[in-house]
Amino acid sequence: MPEGGARKVEGDQGCDTGGRPGSTETVSYFQIPGYSYEGYDYHGMFAWFSFKKPDVRLHLRPPVIEGHKRELAGYATTKAIVSFPAEKEVPIALVKKLVKASLKTMKDKSG
Repeated sequence: MPEGGARKVEGDQGCDTGGRPGSTETVSYFQIPGYSYEGYDYHGMFAWFSFKKPDVRLHLRPPVIEGHKRELAGYATTKAIVSFPAEKEVPIALVKKLVKASLKTMKDKSG
């Protein structure tokens, strides 16, 4: 991660576990850090974080990006990744909302 990049995403780390007791911070799926619950597909992974110059990336369950297109209009996206420019502050409130939606998608799929 570039110098200062960790500072910009420090708030992301752990933001998705608030209000979600029992989730585990792990390095698992594709060898990138993320959060999981045991007993679900993809080893229970519902949010991953990575860096690919020049962006900090948030990986989510695929339906989440489609369901939040309007809020993500200013960011580069793929089917399951939101890219936040590393030189800017990461929008923590948006990240929390997306992670919460990804967790819900995972739990709904298995139910």
